[in-house]
Amino acid sequence: QLTLVESGGGSVRAGGSLRLSCLSSERAFSTYGVGWFREVPGQERNFVAAISSSSRTTYYSDSVKGRFTISRDNTENTVYLQMDSLKPEDTAMYYCAARVEGVPSKHSDQYGYWGQGTQVTVSS
Repeated sequence: QLTLVESGGGSVRAGGSLRLSCLSSERAFSTYGVGWFREVPGQERNFVAAISSSSRTTYYSDSVKGRFTISRDNTENTVYLQMDSLKPEDTAMYYCAARVEGVPSKHSDQYGYWGQGTQVTVSS
């Protein structure tokens, strides 16, 4: 059972930056495709970014492209989401997810493992 732990959330002003981390204690994590999703209460969970096990392939939603960067350090079993130029509409609970296949996916139902989430709040 793969366990994922997110960290790095917090409250920032619009235009600020945060870096989220997704850590797993399992070595196999380095072979998994990983995605970040976000959810606002009362709304569906939306895709943000995803990365392949090798880091060669990355995907971004149109709403974050050019502002967010996903990366991973397989020696540290960690995937990062660098979030710059934050906007109030980025406010959400952010979740890290992993799938056994090393290729990433934009679809939440393709991921079998999820973290507990970390809250990001952006004020205007």
